[in-house]
Amino acid sequence: MNQQLRVRLDFASAPDATLDEFTKTVLTDMTGNAAVPTPPVALADVETQRQAFSDALADMEQGGTTATATKNNARAVLVASLRQLALYVQTKCNNDLATLHSTGFQAASTTHAQQPLETPSIVNLTNGTTGQLLARVKPIANARAYEARFAVLGAGNVLGQWQGGGIGTDSRAIPINGLTPGTNYTVEIRAVGGSTGFSEWSNAVSHMSL
Repeated sequence: MNQQLRVRLDFASAPDATLDEFTKTVLTDMTGNAAVPTPPVALADVETQRQAFSDALADMEQGGTTATATKNNARAVLVASLRQLALYVQTKCNNDLATLHSTGFQAASTTHAQQPLETPSIVNLTNGTTGQLLARVKPIANARAYEARFAVLGAGNVLGQWQGGGIGTDSRAIPINGLTPGTNYTVEIRAVGGSTGFSEWSNAVSHMSL
């Protein structure tokens, strides 16, 4: 008998900015998702809570204990709602991993022993803001994050030196920033976590930065 899939709840301890981005992903993926038609907390209310948290986070940059307390309170409200959504998704996914992932949440490990991570596969590579590429990969179970690297793709398809492209937590949009518009780049992604710390690097995909 297959073990029951469980939703990862470690978003509750994620850094503030990561929690904000994670919430955006959940809201986007759950909106109009037929697999989860009646969430226990209205998605519009969760968006209001996320915006309040985001605003409080911005205000906190000005300093002060009151601003910090306001941010912490807003975060607690948001996390409580996300926990309700996570448990709802867990019951509605019918033990199907693809359905669970379609909601923006990730599955928790079904074993206490750490295993090597699967190698990611880049689905597509698109332009984000100026000088930014966004990589989308198939979600890897139990990955904590995704690390990017890039290299300039020169004339004759000669590849330059690999450079670190940063780390993202959303498999749907891993940002590679600081690129030169009009330059072709080759990008690879690896998953972070598991027993070895990292997966193997993904397939290489090339695209021009705009």
